[in-house]
Amino acid sequence: MIRDQETLNQLLDTISRFVRERLVPAEQTVAEENAIPEDILAEMKALGLFGLTIPEEYDGLGLTMEEEVLVAIELGRTSPAFRSVMGTNNGIGSAAIIFDGTEEQKQKYLPKYASGELIGAFCLTEPDVGSDAAGVKTTARRDGDHYIINGTKRFITNGPTAGTFTVMARTNSEIKGARGVSAFVVEAGTPGISLGPKDKKMGQAGSLTCDVIFEDCRVPLTSLIGGKEGEGFITAMKVLDRGRLHISAVCVGVAERLMAESLSYAAERRQFGKPIVEHQLIQAMLADSKTEAYAARCMALDAARKRDMGQDTNTEASCSKLFASEMVGRVADRAVQIHGGAGYMSEYAVERFYRDVRLFRIYEGTSEIQRIVIARNMLNEYLN
Repeated sequence: MIRDQETLNQLLDTISRFVRERLVPAEQTVAEENAIPEDILAEMKALGLFGLTIPEEYDGLGLTMEEEVLVAIELGRTSPAFRSVMGTNNGIGSAAIIFDGTEEQKQKYLPKYASGELIGAFCLTEPDVGSDAAGVKTTARRDGDHYIINGTKRFITNGPTAGTFTVMARTNSEIKGARGVSAFVVEAGTPGISLGPKDKKMGQAGSLTCDVIFEDCRVPLTSLIGGKEGEGFITAMKVLDRGRLHISAVCVGVAERLMAESLSYAAERRQFGKPIVEHQLIQAMLADSKTEAYAARCMALDAARKRDMGQDTNTEASCSKLFASEMVGRVADRAVQIHGGAGYMSEYAVERFYRDVRLFRIYEGTSEIQRIVIARNMLNEYLN
């Protein structure tokens, strides 16, 4: 489904070079300062990385799902923080408007997401709502020509820097579950919004998250995405379906980076009179990692192609995300083992990645939720 192979190759080559020459050398700085340097952010915007998936009519590149997967693999070869800062604009921060927004909402926000002028954030998770996404407690009460939003959203990626928040809130308290939830686009700086302190996380330094609190936050009726109540959960699931394929691809990229680090180290490190890469137990770990990463790559690309063909890929997206996120954890563990004691030292990239990849099994739907989705879909297909 690649529309123009030559153009795509040029894009991938440009991103690959940018990752190698600019992002990888800055990884340690980002880890130590918990921030991405402003000059690198400016370069990312100039390259169009904030608008990869924004439709071309709104100033983005309009990548297909397959193209997005290939780009995400390249971006996965460096610190997840770089992908995270622009990932919301290409995924969960903009997708709700792309999928279900009104034309007015698209015209107003999408070009600014594409340029990086606005950073989008997706507000679904709450202190008591995570995997049970349909259990949203944040409320949006109609008051004349406004809605009044109250509630707290937790672990919001890019929350500290976001210009807009896609907020899932319950507009009908009498309807329990998914159908009572609606989606809103809320601009930062709106009275009633406050931010919690930046979260201190196990890994992924430079990817900023925080609580976003809404206290009698008044937003106009035009903030309701698509202009219809009760569609928020459906919109959220569409957003997460695409996001799961994106994360799958990122996991492949990280795994390939870890394998490269491991192979390089093993070729230089000598034990028992020869490079450790010549020892069969080391070779077995490298071979297992290569095999699993290849399988995850194939799954992500296959699901992406099916999605581009208009097929329902809910099951395939969950399969891909489940396998890829679990896979990269195993690859990271082997990478540390191959490095031995050095793998436990922060001067080596594998130590940082070992902590970073743990999150992939949790966000955009935990591994347990993916298994539930897959099994439920299997059962439904069997019964129907």
